Amino acid sequence: MFARNVSLRLKPNTLSEFTRIFEKEVIPMLRKQRGFRDEIAFAVPGRLDVVAISLWDTKEYAEAYKTAGYPEVLKILNKVLDGTPKVQVSDVISSTIHKLAAVAA
Repeated sequence: MFARNVSLRLKPNTLSEFTRIFEKEVIPMLRKQRGFRDEIAFAVPGRLDVVAISLWDTKEYAEAYKTAGYPEVLKILNKVLDGTPKVQVSDVISSTIHKLAAVAA
């Protein structure tokens, strides 16, 4: 399993708008991406920083999303973003969802 960790900063007073866009537009788009497993987003109350972690079956699927889906996500979120998000990629070395997926397979 592979993870994309995206750190982003929101414009002031846009967390609720970000959450709405994320749930209504970004998540449905991610679900259509081949190899997508899960998405988790974190925000500290009262702060402008958000971290979103997407989990993928393989590095190849995550890389395909980087060019096929992620640019569209950036366009959708542009009105609430303050600056360019930072992306880190990594192998997942431990995850309960990973273990559940292996059992289900």
